Amino acid sequence: MTERSDTTGPLRDDEMKKELQGDLTAGFSPRAVEGLRAEPPADDDPAVAEDPVGGAGGDGPPERLRLELARYLGRTSFPAGRDGLVDELRRQHAPDQLVETLAELPREQRYGTVHELASALGPEPRTR
Repeated sequence: MTERSDTTGPLRDDEMKKELQGDLTAGFSPRAVEGLRAEPPADDDPAVAEDPVGGAGGDGPPERLRLELARYLGRTSFPAGRDGLVDELRRQHAPDQLVETLAELPREQRYGTVHELASALGPEPRTR
C-alpha cells in the first residue's frame, strides 16, 4: 500500500481547486495586504483638537510634529537626506506647509529616524 501525505483526497482537492479558480486567475494575490503606514487624513476630516495618541510623551509642538511626520514617512523612508524626504512627502500627499518646512533643512544632513528629523526642525516648528 502506498503511503499518502495529503489529508483530503483527490475529490476534495478538485473541489478546493474549483473554489480557488477565480482567485488563481485574477492576476493578484487573494490575501489582504495591510499597509504599514497610516492613511492620510481625508479632506473632510475634522481637525484634531488634541493629541490622538494620549500619553505619547507630551503634546507640545515637537511631539505633534513627530506624529505628523510619522504619518507620512515610514521606516523605509530612512535614512535619507532632505531632498529624499521632501520627495517622499510629496509622493504621500503631505500638506504643503510640512513639505516647505522640511525643504528649509540643510541639504547635506542625513536623518535616520523621524525623531532625529523632528529634533533637527527645532523646538518650535512652523507646521500647523
